[in-house]
Amino acid sequence: MKEPRPRPTFRHERACMAQGARFICGVDEVGRGSLAGPVTAAAVILPRKGIPRGLDDSKKLSPAKRRQLAEQIKDCADWSIAHASVAEIGQLNIHYASHLAMRRAVAGLRQRPCMALVDGKRLPWGLDCPAEAIVRGDAACLSIAAASIIAKVERDRIMADLAQQFPGYGWEQNMGYPTETHRRALAEKGATPFHRMGFPAIHKILCPDPSLNL
Repeated sequence: MKEPRPRPTFRHERACMAQGARFICGVDEVGRGSLAGPVTAAAVILPRKGIPRGLDDSKKLSPAKRRQLAEQIKDCADWSIAHASVAEIGQLNIHYASHLAMRRAVAGLRQRPCMALVDGKRLPWGLDCPAEAIVRGDAACLSIAAASIIAKVERDRIMADLAQQFPGYGWEQNMGYPTETHRRALAEKGATPFHRMGFPAIHKILCPDPSLNL
């Protein structure tokens, strides 16, 4: 019998509290692998009691469940959402732009965190508080899971709005990721101002190697 998949817990936050931390925020970003649109980050300080049930890695939740939980998180927590624009992604590269969005999200919290728990292997440079990187943190840590949910819901909303301005790329469904619909539209219609022109995948679609057709 297959064992149930482990879900995020509050143990990382409790470990920080045991060392004297009062406000612990989870930090996550979405949109790194997208070919278009901003990269979006969120920071969340959950309450010690009254945490919404069902928090999980945003990728494991349905869109409806994500939206429901996002509203519950915003009702009970200190939260902040921030972005790095397509222009900033082009200037900095996606790695540093993601970290810029994370720093902005942490800076936007009402309360200054004593500790930031950050999804991933590397910590953003310049965070204004101590921090710990947690690999697959959105699947292990409740605060990071909460951040992943509200970041995902907000970025999905942005991409759905952009889809109305630039129809045909399927952004309301693929959120800018390189699906077949998106790649075909990019080849046929060309790029928009919201495409990340520095990404090699876009260059390959717009400027295919003619030798491959020989």
